[in-house]
Amino acid sequence: MANEKKTREVRLPKIWEALLPIVAMMALMIYVFGIDKGENYDGAHMPLICSIVVACIVGYFCGHSFSDMMAGMLERLSASLEAVLILCTVGLLVSSFMMSGTIPALIYYGLDLLTPKTFLPVGCILCAIVGLACGSSWTTTATIGIAFLTIGTGLGINPALTAGMIISGAYVGDKFSPLSDTTNLAAAVSNTGLFDHVTAMVSTTGPTFVIALVLYTILGLNVNAGGYDSSIAAGIQEAIAENFNLNPLVLLPIIVVIVACVLRLPGLVGVILSVATGVIFGLIFQGSLSLAEIFDILHYGPWTETGNEFVDAALAKGGMDNQMWTINLVLLALAYGGALERCGCVETLFGGLKHKLNSVGSLVLATLLTSVFCDAAMCDQFLGIGVPAPLYVDKYDEMGLSRNMLSRTLEDAGTLWSPMFPWTACGAYQMGVLGMSPFVYFPFAFVNLLNPIYAAVTAFLGRNIFWADGAYTNLLGKTVMKKPAAAPEEAHAYAVKQLEERRVAGKAPKAQA
Repeated sequence: MANEKKTREVRLPKIWEALLPIVAMMALMIYVFGIDKGENYDGAHMPLICSIVVACIVGYFCGHSFSDMMAGMLERLSASLEAVLILCTVGLLVSSFMMSGTIPALIYYGLDLLTPKTFLPVGCILCAIVGLACGSSWTTTATIGIAFLTIGTGLGINPALTAGMIISGAYVGDKFSPLSDTTNLAAAVSNTGLFDHVTAMVSTTGPTFVIALVLYTILGLNVNAGGYDSSIAAGIQEAIAENFNLNPLVLLPIIVVIVACVLRLPGLVGVILSVATGVIFGLIFQGSLSLAEIFDILHYGPWTETGNEFVDAALAKGGMDNQMWTINLVLLALAYGGALERCGCVETLFGGLKHKLNSVGSLVLATLLTSVFCDAAMCDQFLGIGVPAPLYVDKYDEMGLSRNMLSRTLEDAGTLWSPMFPWTACGAYQMGVLGMSPFVYFPFAFVNLLNPIYAAVTAFLGRNIFWADGAYTNLLGKTVMKKPAAAPEEAHAYAVKQLEERRVAGKAPKAQA
């Protein structure tokens, strides 16, 4: 057996062979979410398993043994295990923030800020805050998003516009949150620090968020307020007030999340501190609970029956157990990406392109387009992040770029465009929650729509670039020194060496004093 393994010739798959696992994935996803419409099965898990099998078969015919294919999958899983561990604790965090009254208070006070004219921009900001607090765009749309969709209808606002606003805010909070699964995944597959990654994302998502708020403000000023129904918001507030202590101090646990970002604490440390804060505030403000009851809420999620359907739906979230669906999906998506990488499918489809990239702008654009392709063809945002990372990472080092430049670019498209397609896991989920096709709301999801465009344009202009030695070229073209982002020691040394050579050749800017 060993001799047979040694004598087998390993080759790259042909184009049609490389496309087989992807076609299998797309066909199964279209069946599940398009033909069956999720009536009998509504997960991406089984299509992923079937596609992993197809990828392994392709790998076998290309000379790889099963143990070799398994090694490729385990390698990809190993690189992202920290993100998976954080995912386990994110469910605890959502439960603790429900237990403390933090998320209910956010909804309660947020509704006080809403008027027909300010609904869109303020709603977008509130969705971003909730997304930051819980680290999940899915939780945000399923909680405050549902309430806003109903309130927007009472205000006479186009539901597609309201849904686009919700998606924009939810994904801004998701990207900025160190508790987010995709945020942790992007940092993990790029081998950079979690908070280095969050810092880099501010440089693209921050400006597009401001642009989106301006657009929502302009649209909001033209809303006809004649159909405003204040009873919906009042009913939600009344139900929350009757069941929670809404002392403004219960909002303080959010500060812990923000401080963890500023101090660049390890992701798991930041999450655990936030969970502990939420539990303590819950005991102080919401009433005493036994240790067993606390464990039950953290494990299985909170229970609240207020009599208001919107509030009950919004607060029935959280719990480590509820994260297992997502964790299973992440593990399978990572294994699928590892199988595609090991059998050579990714190299066959995109390897030739990589060698033709000679500028930062072209590299960023190629990464963005590959992420969108993986979202659409492989039907999951985790693959939109996980598959392009190993393909382009050495090219980022070769051009002297920082690893958080790679992680940022992966999320600029891989995360933000994942809810655009109704056959992806994100698109199908948001379609079920918001009650409309992604093709209907996505033109109004201005952050998601504009973010990749902004990232590509600024990169081609030589602006908004993070370099390996810690230098940053801002929007004005000035290059200043900052703290280098985390990266593997050998790769970092190589990237810095390449950067110096490019500076000597006039292909990269020097840091100004």
